[in-house]
Amino acid sequence: MADTHNKETRSYNMSMIKGKDTNPEIVVRKFLHKNGFRYRLNDKNLPGKPDIVLPKYKTVIFVNGCFWHGHENCKYFVVPKTKTEWWLEKINKTRARDKLKINELKDLGWRIKVIWECELKSDKRDNVFNDLIVFLKENKHR
Repeated sequence: MADTHNKETRSYNMSMIKGKDTNPEIVVRKFLHKNGFRYRLNDKNLPGKPDIVLPKYKTVIFVNGCFWHGHENCKYFVVPKTKTEWWLEKINKTRARDKLKINELKDLGWRIKVIWECELKSDKRDNVFNDLIVFLKENKHR
């Protein structure tokens, strides 16, 4: 099946997709800040440049887009009907890279929390944030 957009339109659409400072990331950052947690952003010295780094808690948080990271069994991850093979290859590479970077971070002693875009929808957000606070406060790194 052919792409529904011409090359220029598709290129423009793809260029508008942000890799950092996404709305889901900002929602998590505002929650953390409001609750007294201080963090760094996109630390280039850590594997995978985590979205949020909480050094005091030796914890990193990845805020993953359901489509871009291939969230299993999620209604927001739908394989495109055009260029399906290309998209699956791209998403599978992203999944493999995510797994590798998470393992590297664990080997360095970091705790990892992955928050999916779909978990930040209003009906799930409170539970996710409550779980996040519990996660951060257990085994707090000093």
